[in-house]
Amino acid sequence: MFGKQKKIKREMDQELLVRIRKMKHEWESLNTIIEQSIEPSEEGLNDLALVKAKYFYLLREARYRGINALS
Repeated sequence: MFGKQKKIKREMDQELLVRIRKMKHEWESLNTIIEQSIEPSEEGLNDLALVKAKYFYLLREARYRGINALS
């Protein structure tokens, strides 16, 4: 019984790490676009703020679960 729960937790932790990496890449891409824009649009800035908030939320979740998200 406990072995199955550990396996599920490990799978969920791995999924969280995958999402963190994906969100970091998306944040960096949007940030690069905004930095290179002469006059960034309001929608672009809002998208950047949203992606940044999601990324930091996922990092906090990883910290709460006791997993290293930056490895």
